Amino acid sequence: MKAQAMREQTPDEIRLRVGELREELFNLRFRNSMRQLDNPLKIRENRRELARLLTVLREKEQKA
Repeated sequence: MKAQAMREQTPDEIRLRVGELREELFNLRFRNSMRQLDNPLKIRENRRELARLLTVLREKEQKA
């Protein structure tokens, strides 16, 4: 998801997506440690999307 699309979401929607990504990232790391992960780059993609979401959320909190 692009940062611009993230900025259009409400803070509650962002928090919900952050929770989903954290859970998914946990599962990806677990599966990677067991060598069951087909695409290890998915971990990096999730981590970066999580960082983008947290940045946008922080911007919204500071603006309010």
